[in-house]
Amino acid sequence: MPSPLKLRFGTDGWRGLIARDFTFENLRRVVRAVAATFRATYPDRHPLLLAVGYDTRFLSRRFAEVAAEVLHSEGIDARLTTSYLPTPVLACAVPYLTAQGGLMITASHNHAGYNGLKIRIADGGPATATLTGQIEAEIRRLVTDPLVDHDVSHGGTPRSVGQTIEGTIEPFDPFPLYRQRLRALVDLETIARSRLRVVIDPMYGASQGLVAGILRAIGLEVLELHGEVNPWFGGVPPEPLAEHLCELADRIKGLKDARAIGLAFDGDGDRLAAIDENGSYVTPHQIFALLLRHLVTRRGLAGMVVKTVSTTMMIDRLTERYGLPLTVTPIGFKHIAEIIRRGSFLIGGEESGGIGVAGHIPERDGVVSALLLLECLAIEGKPLGALLCDLEAEVGPHCYRRLDLAQASVGERRELEGRILDDPPARIEEWQIKEVQSLDGVKLVASDGSWLMVRPSGTEPVLRLYAEAPTLDQVSRLLAWGKAYVEGARW
Repeated sequence: MPSPLKLRFGTDGWRGLIARDFTFENLRRVVRAVAATFRATYPDRHPLLLAVGYDTRFLSRRFAEVAAEVLHSEGIDARLTTSYLPTPVLACAVPYLTAQGGLMITASHNHAGYNGLKIRIADGGPATATLTGQIEAEIRRLVTDPLVDHDVSHGGTPRSVGQTIEGTIEPFDPFPLYRQRLRALVDLETIARSRLRVVIDPMYGASQGLVAGILRAIGLEVLELHGEVNPWFGGVPPEPLAEHLCELADRIKGLKDARAIGLAFDGDGDRLAAIDENGSYVTPHQIFALLLRHLVTRRGLAGMVVKTVSTTMMIDRLTERYGLPLTVTPIGFKHIAEIIRRGSFLIGGEESGGIGVAGHIPERDGVVSALLLLECLAIEGKPLGALLCDLEAEVGPHCYRRLDLAQASVGERRELEGRILDDPPARIEEWQIKEVQSLDGVKLVASDGSWLMVRPSGTEPVLRLYAEAPTLDQVSRLLAWGKAYVEGARW
């Protein structure tokens, strides 16, 4: 087992392989460190209140019970959700409860062997880098002090559900509050009149039943795939990529209806992808651009737009067209959340499908994104594919792909990034490189706006290559060049 000293928070929380890294013992250590850090952050608040939720993964409920039990033993008022739920539902409940934060047991889109812990702070948004750094320091202190760490190392097995909750930990149901929040954010009446036919794929994740129930309640025809608990996720990681949504695409094709749309969510429901009426995959980049366009042209809103460095140039072109300020951040919604907290914000999004909007918590929310997309379709009165054609006419064609490679060692990654930065290529085939960016990983930007980016994942043991260009053939060639370059640099 890896040393607890190596427990680290990545792009969004701590994740690890169940029974190897993510164990009851390590979870107890991390939650004790979380408790100590929150006590130090709120020295005059007693008792502290933290909400605890969980997804549909293997042992997630039991891990959540243990987390709540540890918080209670540390003198913190813990509220445990009555069922599995998407991360944004828990996040939305945190400020409503006037809690100081929340703990969510989830590994998001990682494959079934993983579990993890996300931390939310008082406004419902992700923990800051400063806070997670303090938690990591506290973990190291716990591990290096044998007297302090004794209770964690010999904590025994978790209590039964009844023993965990009864008399100590109060259960709560955040769904009524969340549904009320959705009604304030989205025009459900307009969606109800649209007669859209919606097929939903929660990918066996925590959003199952939620969106389908909301849409059925307003009278839409809805079919939900994979809407049951399956900790193996059907053998497919719960990440809404095109290659994982073939069944959803086939169902949409089979309807042969211009009113049809497919919606897919990742394992903890904070990210969205879509399938248009023709069965074609709609990328998170395109969804982000459509929602930005909708908020500005149909709702008449304005404000700061935020994107991560790996997100489409369509956002740059739309913000320039609309005269809106644009901020580019490193990868990870926590960086977007920091901009949201400053105010005058409109929308923020990332390559992986996480989008946050003004008027909501500083958090990505796949359910809100999905309902806003349906609102956009209802108001425009056009199929999703037609809206994408309108978007392309406005900003030009933009094709995108991501390629994941086996993770290099830390030393090899540093050598690779240093090599590109020290001696960047002047050209990649016919593309002249005009800019080399190092905000997060290394991004090579060509004179026509096409780009190639190399970056190690913050949540999985892979090296990611990202590329965007006007055609898929050009994207494939950029990725092929990047793969050859990376393998040449490593070997």
